[in-house]
Amino acid sequence: MAQVNLAVIYYSMTGTNYQLAKWAQEGASEAGAEVRLLKVRELAEPSLIESNEAWKSHSDATKDIPVATPDDLVAADAIIFSTPTRYGNMATQMKQFLDTTGGIWAQGKTVNKVVSAMTSAQNPHGGQEATLLSLYTMMYHWGAIVVPPGYTDPSVFVAGGNPYGTSVSVDQDGNLKEDVKAAVKHQAKRVVTVAQWLKKGMQG
Repeated sequence: MAQVNLAVIYYSMTGTNYQLAKWAQEGASEAGAEVRLLKVRELAEPSLIESNEAWKSHSDATKDIPVATPDDLVAADAIIFSTPTRYGNMATQMKQFLDTTGGIWAQGKTVNKVVSAMTSAQNPHGGQEATLLSLYTMMYHWGAIVVPPGYTDPSVFVAGGNPYGTSVSVDQDGNLKEDVKAAVKHQAKRVVTVAQWLKKGMQG
């Protein structure tokens, strides 16, 4: 079976999307992928982070996780993104990172990357689907191959039934409201499987 290099790239303010990313890493590893867990660069002022105990705590706890660069995308066969929803769109930090990929896009180095995404918001109708679709719109410009979970496993329904990607609601303290771990792992394994098919086919 073709070895898949997968990058799980996330932004997380207080830990929700970090947890989703960790579950994706776990599922992809179980499927045989070589996985790198990466975060996007924080853009908020340090004073703002310091003023929020949960934000500061998470920032300190994950300070050693590498920051993603366009080179990490080039090296990956597949990428899973995880980002909070901000008014029906991805977090600014994730958007800023994706906006730095013009160079590799112009060189054709984003073509045929297998991609999928996950998100979170404070309620089930907080714009999660719009967030995933906005991220996938960028992927179409990449020439990437978008692999959503669809309704390919019962875990998708347990997690709320979002066919575009696993999405989760959180309470005011950032605790997950839905049981989404199985859905995240299924989504990650599906991405790895499709990437394996593609890589094997391209190798002849």
